Amino acid sequence: MVRVYLHEVTKIFGKNVVALNKVELEVRSGEFMVVMGPSGHGKTTLLRIVAGLEEPTEGEVWIGDTLVASPRKGIFIPPRDRNVGMVFQNWALYPHMKVFDNIAFPLRIKRLPRNEIEKRVKEIAEVLGIAETLDRYPRQLSGGQQQRVAIARALVKEPQVLLMDEPFSNLDARIRVMARAFVKDIQRKLGITTILVTHDPADALTLADRIAVLRRGSIQQIGLPNEIYDKPVNVFVANFIGDINLFNGLIIGKDNEVYFDGGDVKVQLPRSINVRGNEDVILGIRPEDVILSKEVINNNDLIYVGKGIVEISEFAGGKFNVMVKLQSTEVKVVSSTSFGLGEPVHMYFNIHKIKIFDKQTEKLLYG
Repeated sequence: MVRVYLHEVTKIFGKNVVALNKVELEVRSGEFMVVMGPSGHGKTTLLRIVAGLEEPTEGEVWIGDTLVASPRKGIFIPPRDRNVGMVFQNWALYPHMKVFDNIAFPLRIKRLPRNEIEKRVKEIAEVLGIAETLDRYPRQLSGGQQQRVAIARALVKEPQVLLMDEPFSNLDARIRVMARAFVKDIQRKLGITTILVTHDPADALTLADRIAVLRRGSIQQIGLPNEIYDKPVNVFVANFIGDINLFNGLIIGKDNEVYFDGGDVKVQLPRSINVRGNEDVILGIRPEDVILSKEVINNNDLIYVGKGIVEISEFAGGKFNVMVKLQSTEVKVVSSTSFGLGEPVHMYFNIHKIKIFDKQTEKLLYG
């Protein structure tokens, strides 16, 4: 097992297209790191730089104790000598080759003996549960099986690092859940250092040991999944990692109390909130931290927001996605209780889950 370290890596395409901007990222040995961000914000470029398919414009890339790329020092080790395995978004299987030959391809390039190739291919196919498909063509396989073939081809050469580029994007929702669990299980069994890039928060939150969030080529935050979700450093991360209600408003201090005034959304805040000098703010609350009730609730952990009307209530497998209208403001809610359309409800926020962001910088002030 090895660590991967990117030190102030910058990648510029053409004259002024900055794909990565001084990225500082350490992936620990044996860690499953998920890099997430919107399309076109540098995720795949970062992966290709680690693989050696792109050269950084500036900075250094280390795999283990080996410096594999440094423009300043004139160092660039090509992909074939980096011992990394890569699974592409479209899996890139050769349609004219059977599964055995697809998996064996990187070993044949390395000119391994035939018996060694056969041994390794059969072993990895057994581990990945595709031994019975070795004599088939990719077109004869399901999407999930094709993905496993692509992973097998990446792992068969026993790489130090596994790189995965949106590996679940071509799978339907049900198979996607199974594929995530499979990939995580294989990664843990093999203990291989893994970097996966995705734009899907579900991929990141279910797979990652740690998550790095990219925006316009710059890392916004690195942390454990629960840290990224519960304590996002700014509005971008909060919005990207999952649904969140955001309300523009003012912080007002009155009679030794602190209030948020967002027009339709007015709430008394904990006295512990200290955002002096940042009165123009954004209040954030995730849908699952909004509580609805037909009756008034007395609970010190809940802040009363007001009375609203249910506009939408959709069953989503064990929970309900609800939209409530407070005068002219719509609030998203995830509830375990069903509510009828047009039904009046009392709304509360979980006092411990409120987030306050500075309106101008959008940085987290409280939460």
